Amino acid sequence: MRAFSPEEIGEVLEMVLFRELDIRAVTLSVNTLPAIRGDVGSALSALRSLLGPHLERFRPAVDKIAAKLGVRIVTARLAVSPVSVMLEPLGRAEDAVEIAKALDDLAETHGVDMVGGFAAFVHAGVSRGDRALIDALPDALNSTKRLGGFVNAASTATGINMDAVLEAAKAVLSMRPEAAARFAVTANVPEDVPFMPAAHHGLGLPDAVINVAVSGPGVIEAVVRNMKDADLRTLHDAIKRAAFKVTRLGELVGREVARELGVRFGAVDLSVAPSPKVGDSVAGILEAMGLPRAGAPGSVLALHLFVDAVKKGGAMATSTIGGLSGAFIPVSEDALMAKAAEEGALGFDSLKAMSAVCNTGIDMAGIPGDAPPDVVAALVADVMALATALDKPLGVRLVPIPGGRPGDVYELGGLYGRVVVMDLGRYREIPLARRSGVVPPSVWRLRAG
Repeated sequence: MRAFSPEEIGEVLEMVLFRELDIRAVTLSVNTLPAIRGDVGSALSALRSLLGPHLERFRPAVDKIAAKLGVRIVTARLAVSPVSVMLEPLGRAEDAVEIAKALDDLAETHGVDMVGGFAAFVHAGVSRGDRALIDALPDALNSTKRLGGFVNAASTATGINMDAVLEAAKAVLSMRPEAAARFAVTANVPEDVPFMPAAHHGLGLPDAVINVAVSGPGVIEAVVRNMKDADLRTLHDAIKRAAFKVTRLGELVGREVARELGVRFGAVDLSVAPSPKVGDSVAGILEAMGLPRAGAPGSVLALHLFVDAVKKGGAMATSTIGGLSGAFIPVSEDALMAKAAEEGALGFDSLKAMSAVCNTGIDMAGIPGDAPPDVVAALVADVMALATALDKPLGVRLVPIPGGRPGDVYELGGLYGRVVVMDLGRYREIPLARRSGVVPPSVWRLRAG
């Protein structure tokens, strides 16, 4: 990696000190498949023995590098192998809940902010371990605080498992808001994602690896606001240059933490992630481009320009691109996105349209707690269809609010922000979502050979 020039160092320092630039997550990804055992007691013992030595050193290493570089690292996260695989020889939902609690306890004990990998890949069918995990989802997430999970229900190669989509929708409606914020239904999820709740240790990775998630919306918004009269090509170039610097910082932090731990450095996820803080908003970037509010006509164009510039700038800054590498538009986690939803400028149709040019899908959107499962499943399936038709990773993270009605606000706090209950529409039944089976893969699969 080329050394920073003095000018680059000065620019990055300004970003860190005045533009809310931070590293959203440093994620330690560990292969936990060696902990597979035939009984849950032995599996838990092996899991603790496997993860303990890594976790004892992880948080101190993250804090040391943050202090050394003078950069705020928002979260230190752990990702494990998909828990559904560990459950294959066990096959019981109660065993899945025990593993969930053990992972949550390990994270709390060692100062890890979140742990991901409570996951099942069911895009082509449901195995014994997958069944145990899906059945355990509400209890597992309702009884933990730091555990994140997902069900990958669709892929370009195999299609959309509508049975899994409907089951996941029912599971979400049985979760507390704080638990649902840690769960997603995904499509085409990559194996090296550092962002929760999709983080997990993929089967193609080494035994331990560090992946990094960047941030920096405030940096890019400041660039855009200083270019009020710029044409779109000039604006694109300026965003690209800012993304280059953000990505370089992310790779520097990731490599330093990996060196400190003595493990391999994996990838930088280029996705620009907002937070509820003022001045740290992706919606703010879109509005600085000239939108009256995120969700207004022109939102897809603005987001497309932004995401394309971020990807091109990031690709020039690192050869280790991974994860989702797009842009995040989580409604509750972005103060201006939440405001747009509260005002009615941003709805589910707008979010689905914007999903075509980003890598989030519908993220952190509130729904009424009594929403019909098939309506929720149909909304999820729309995003799964986009993901498979466009051959890209997408997800859906919905937060059911008990007694909530469109326009109501529920405070989750922290990075999760203010959840706005959004209107699911007037239909109370969508029989299509109750049809069983797998939607066949699109023509993309044929193009792949």
